[in-house]
Amino acid sequence: MNRRNFIKTAAGASLQLYTARSMAGPSPLAITMWEFSWLERRWPGAGYEDWDRALSELVERGYNAVRIDAFPHLVADHPTRRRKLIPHWDNQLWGSPFYTEIQVQPSLNDFIRKCRQYGVKVALSTWWREDEDELARKIRSPRELGEVWKKTLDSIKADGLMDNILYVDLSNEYSIEVWTPYLPKNTQRNSPLALRYMRESIALLKESYPAIPFCFSITSEFEKWESEDTSAQDLLELHIWIANSSEFNREVGYNFQRFGNDDYQKLQLNGQRVYREKEAYWLGKLKERIELAVKWSEKAKLPLVTTECWGPIDYKDMPLLDWQWVKEACDYGVREACRSGRWAAIATSNFCGPQFIGMWRDVEWHRRLTSMIRQAPIDSDLLSGKLVSRLNTK
Repeated sequence: MNRRNFIKTAAGASLQLYTARSMAGPSPLAITMWEFSWLERRWPGAGYEDWDRALSELVERGYNAVRIDAFPHLVADHPTRRRKLIPHWDNQLWGSPFYTEIQVQPSLNDFIRKCRQYGVKVALSTWWREDEDELARKIRSPRELGEVWKKTLDSIKADGLMDNILYVDLSNEYSIEVWTPYLPKNTQRNSPLALRYMRESIALLKESYPAIPFCFSITSEFEKWESEDTSAQDLLELHIWIANSSEFNREVGYNFQRFGNDDYQKLQLNGQRVYREKEAYWLGKLKERIELAVKWSEKAKLPLVTTECWGPIDYKDMPLLDWQWVKEACDYGVREACRSGRWAAIATSNFCGPQFIGMWRDVEWHRRLTSMIRQAPIDSDLLSGKLVSRLNTK
């Protein structure tokens, strides 16, 4: 049965399922990325100091999954030791802009347990946050990569929490240098070394956790999708934005500056103008990326997950940074993903967390999009896969 039976409303603002489908069948999860903020941003007013409040607000907005950093290198070295983390940047609202201290366990298991209480599935990932001992840089082989993750999963299993784990992304946006400190510089994702890290680390983990879906998330390999080797992976976690190609950021003048606000001043002055002047063009580029993701999913016979997406990559609450155009672009991306039938979990933006006040406060916007996600179809050829079997959506 074809499960892609969607039409746009006359206004084109939402999608409606116009043919019956089994209500018992799974639908995608509405997922968000809480990365390392869930543990780092716990000072008063940072957004995650009260997990019950943050999770109740998440559920109020219709989300039922989160993707977080499990800090596997820190867990593997000593799960309960307090660690001082070095700031990755000072101009973004993900994580702490200053030095901070964290203790991964038992915090990680406590958070997973709370998520289960709220009906929220947890996807595990890592950005390999830098600590004073540079533990992530000390990983020297695919086996060591797999072993730090195995120790982390073992610590979760010991508390009986594996049933709430949706999937494991072994390395965020592999193999971008800034997020893969254990690889030699300029290692390409499809190089023999990078492929060996993926295959051998996942193979090691599947020996102990055969029911868990594993992947390495992706943001920079769309142009090479037809030759990309995904044979070791159980899903494609693709990050898709208007700014995926560098064209949008080039016109804005944005260069992913990590410290200081010169780039944000350019985003203030140029971001919305550049988008509005060629709105149909940018949305067309976004649609092209989504269509490539669909083709890749069909070729690889793997479900898609997207947790970072649709509009600009970086944004925050500042003067002259209006959220309206961001929400419009994200609305479009969600609708296109929902209609495809290839996604098992869909995010609404990069900014669905309590620290992004302007985006977070629009409860109805979130509820409209998460309702769309949670009523979308999943194609029949994906239903028997590991990831879809773990959705347990209602």
